[in-house]
Amino acid sequence: MIHSVGNACSSGEKRVRMPAVAGAFYPADADTLRETVVSFLSEASSAEADKEVQAVIVPHAGYVYSGSTASEAIKAIPSDAVYKRIFLLGPSHRAAFDGASVNNAFDSYATPLGQVKVDNEAVDALLHADPVFTYVPEAHAREHCLEVQLPFLQVHLQHVPPIVPVIIGTQDLAKLRRIAQALQPYFTSDNLFVISSDFSHYPSYEDANRVDKATEEAIESGSLRKFLDTLEKNARKGVPRLATSACGQSPIAVLLLLMERRKNLQVRHLAYCNSGDAIYGDKDRVVGYHAFSIVKKAEADAFSLTGEERAQLLQIARKSIDYELARKTDLPYDSTKMSPALQQHCGVFVTLHKGGKLRGCIGNLIGFLPLYRLVANMAKLAAFEDPRFYPVKESEMKDIDIEISVLSPLRKIQSIDEFQLGRHGIYIIKGEHRGTFLPQVAEETGWTKEEFLGHCARDKAGLAWNGWKDAELYVYEAIVFGEEK
Repeated sequence: MIHSVGNACSSGEKRVRMPAVAGAFYPADADTLRETVVSFLSEASSAEADKEVQAVIVPHAGYVYSGSTASEAIKAIPSDAVYKRIFLLGPSHRAAFDGASVNNAFDSYATPLGQVKVDNEAVDALLHADPVFTYVPEAHAREHCLEVQLPFLQVHLQHVPPIVPVIIGTQDLAKLRRIAQALQPYFTSDNLFVISSDFSHYPSYEDANRVDKATEEAIESGSLRKFLDTLEKNARKGVPRLATSACGQSPIAVLLLLMERRKNLQVRHLAYCNSGDAIYGDKDRVVGYHAFSIVKKAEADAFSLTGEERAQLLQIARKSIDYELARKTDLPYDSTKMSPALQQHCGVFVTLHKGGKLRGCIGNLIGFLPLYRLVANMAKLAAFEDPRFYPVKESEMKDIDIEISVLSPLRKIQSIDEFQLGRHGIYIIKGEHRGTFLPQVAEETGWTKEEFLGHCARDKAGLAWNGWKDAELYVYEAIVFGEEK
């Protein structure tokens, strides 16, 4: 026996959450729906799907508006991927509550294409994990943001696993951290996370493009702080009719919190449009749609350092400066006690701060020495050879904080679409002109991608503001760590 939304059932009866928006957000006829989804997917990028997709961010508007963008996110998932379960996270459009609602009232969700099972065991585990999780019936009854994802998954995936439907109704950061903490054990390669979100709501077509670009770059950085700061900055700009920059702000925040413990993941932006691009779209009042995938970094990008190795490098940097001040001839390290990671050749920058202000910064992008030796050299240069500052004095050392940025190998890019603000540093070369900014400069300044490149071209490479446009561009990543006070 199949019951519609909200109906209770006796023991042994199959509980099915029937479609709430079929015929409105997407076709109610099964054949038409399948043809529609197949058409979207066939027109999506033909680029090879990533082998390991941990999550996607997908819009949830009517298919006529956001279907093309949604298909880019879904097609990024290998069609033959086998997941244990899919976590569907979306914002509440119809119910106000201060937490997360997990739907434990149904055994499956129905669409015109058939039924998708609910993983009730995982649902119950979340409900018992933290009181922040409850079941709020009205949060799911007529909610569309999770339902519209299912037909795409049903058509694209050869194996559709059970789902865990989660609607988030809070923006309280402490509660979002609790939600992420409970979900963390599931945030593995065994499971797929589908984050449902539209973006700017109701500005003009041109304003939406600008606002959504800033939000895109913040999400690409993988930084929760940058994401929340960007939403706040967008809100303060006074953009006419801008109600929100991301209606799925909370689910996205939870995703970024989950990523904080998975340093081997990166965000890829896949597509953007807004409702003004649709055949029925009004360009005076639009909604923005992005597609992202969260994938495992290539092994070449996955270089890491243990906490002990980081502490060892910081000690080497400080000793190098102290020994130079004391005119000691001893080496500030024991080369026989260096791990393989510290013997690799990679670029490094050593930055000195005093009272929160820059006091020196020197680095080498290439890595012409083993890492531990390069750190020792760059620390001394930052303290005594940075032409912007007087040499550091011994009396200052107690107030000096040391930060080290270990760099990955340089990678030449052909388009700034390959440059991810906040994740990548940039190196600009044009003739004899060269300049670089470390990845963390983006977070420290709050610049957009274009501002980051413009300042680097003008202030570091000695070019015109737009000089990066016809220069050689290289990107790199950085492992950044500093002394704890």
